[in-house]
Amino acid sequence: MDTVRLDPIDNVVTATRALEVGVAVETTATRALIPSGHKIATADIAQGQPIRKYAQIIGYAAENITAGDHVHSQNVEFRNTEAAYDFSTDLRPITPAAEADRDRFMGYRRANGQVGTRNYIAIVTSVNCSATAARMIANHFTPDVLAPFPNVDGVAAFVHGTGCGMADSGDGFEALQRVMWGYARHPNHAGVLMVGLGCEMNQIDWLVEAYGLKQGPTFQVMNIQSVAGLRKTVELGIQKIQAMLPIANEATRTPCPASELMVGLQCGGSDAWSGITANPALGYACDLLASQGGTGVLAETPEIYGAEHLLTRRAVDHATGARLVDLIKWWEDYTLRNKGSMDNNPSPGNKAGGLTTILEKSLGAAAKGGTSPLMGVYKYAEPVRARGFTFMDSPGYDPASVTGQIAGGCNLVCFTTGRGSAFGSKPSPTIKVATNSQMAKRMIEDMDIDAGTILSEGVSVEEKGREIYETFLRVASGEMTKSEAQGLGDYEFVPWQIGAVM
Repeated sequence: MDTVRLDPIDNVVTATRALEVGVAVETTATRALIPSGHKIATADIAQGQPIRKYAQIIGYAAENITAGDHVHSQNVEFRNTEAAYDFSTDLRPITPAAEADRDRFMGYRRANGQVGTRNYIAIVTSVNCSATAARMIANHFTPDVLAPFPNVDGVAAFVHGTGCGMADSGDGFEALQRVMWGYARHPNHAGVLMVGLGCEMNQIDWLVEAYGLKQGPTFQVMNIQSVAGLRKTVELGIQKIQAMLPIANEATRTPCPASELMVGLQCGGSDAWSGITANPALGYACDLLASQGGTGVLAETPEIYGAEHLLTRRAVDHATGARLVDLIKWWEDYTLRNKGSMDNNPSPGNKAGGLTTILEKSLGAAAKGGTSPLMGVYKYAEPVRARGFTFMDSPGYDPASVTGQIAGGCNLVCFTTGRGSAFGSKPSPTIKVATNSQMAKRMIEDMDIDAGTILSEGVSVEEKGREIYETFLRVASGEMTKSEAQGLGDYEFVPWQIGAVM
C-alpha cells in the first residue's frame, strides 16, 4: 500500500513511503518526488479551491494543482477559520464499565483523598531569583542520600524565569499563581518547600493566603532575604527537606480505582502519521479511561485551531462549547496584536514530516481526545474538576502546556510524537508514543510504545489504544517510563508567561 486515503471526499492521499515520479496513485500517477508522509492530489484542484483531508478543509490551493502533484507548502495557502459552530450535536456518551470490569492501579492515597502516581518532594520557586537556591538544595539529595528512603522518588526543583517584572494582577499573574498552587497541592508530592527571594512581585505569602495553604511538617516556605543570604537559605532548605523525608517515606502504594487517573494528552514533533496512528489510538485509550470514570485533559489551544468546531459538537452543553469558542477568539486576537499568525505552527520539523497548515495539524491533534463528550473547558493551570474528556487552554509549546496540565491535576502524561521528541516531566511521568515504526526503532531508548504498527503490521487502532491504556495502569503503579529512566523532567517546568515583561 503506497498511499492512505482517510475519507472518500478527500482530494488528497498520504504517501506511506517515498514515491518516485510516475508511481500509480488511485486513478492518477505522481508528477513529482513525494516524501513519505506527504500529500498527493488525486484530482485537479483549481486555485482558491479547498483542499480536503479527514473530510475537512486543511487549506486552499494557492495555484492550480493537477492530479498527481505534491500538495504542500509550495501550493497551499492558509486562511483563518470561519466555522459556524454547532453545540452538543454529536454526543456519544461512554458506557460506564461494569463493577466487575473496574480497573485498579497501585497509587498513593493522600490525606485529602487525592491519589498520586509518584511520591516526590518538591521545591517550588516563586521567582527566577530563587532558582539557583532551589537547584542547590535539590542537588544535595543524591541517590546515595535518598537510599534510606526507598518510597521517595526524588527531590525535584521546579524553577522558572518569571515571577517579577510583571503586573500584580491580570492573566499572567493569575496563571503563575495557579501553577504554583497546583504544584504545591499536587497528589504526586508528599512534601513541598516553597522558596522565594522576598521582594518579588509574585509573593509566596499572597499565594498562601489566597489559596488557604497551611504550613506544617510537609509544607514549608522561606525566602532568601529573610533567611539572610543564599548559603544560609540552601542550608536551611536542606534541613527542612531532611525533616520531610521520613514522613514522605511512610507513604505506600495501595489499590486505587482507575477513576483517580488524570492524563494529560499531548503531542509534539508531530508528523503526518500523528493523526492516523498514535493520536487516534490515544483517543481510544482516553475513551477507555473515561469509561472507568477517569479524566483525559487535551490542551494546546492553537493546535486545535480549525478542529474546534468538531469539539463544540461534542460539548456536554452549550456553555461548555461556548467557553471553547471564546478561547479560540482570544487566541486569534492574541496573535493579531502580537503581529503573528495562527498558522505560525506547524514548525519546520512538522512540515518536513508532511504537515502543511495548522488546520491539518489540528485535525490530527484533536484525535487524542477520542469520541466521548467534552465535559469541561478550563483556564490554564486551573484545577480540573470534571471527569471524562476535558480541555485546558494552553500554548502549543509542549513544556508550557504540560506544566499547565500537571498544575491542573494530571498525574500522568501521554505524549505522541512523529519526528521524535525528547520530553519528560516531573512529578507526573510522561509515556511516549511513536507515530511511525522507523522513528520508534531509531529512538528506542525514548519511545515507550510504537503506534506505527497500525500501518506497518496492520494492528488496529483499538488494539493499540488498549495497549496505551494498559500502560497507563502500569506506569501509574510505578513502572518507570523511558523518559524517567533517562532523568528527564528537571528542566521541563515552564509556566506560560502572559502579558508584558516590565
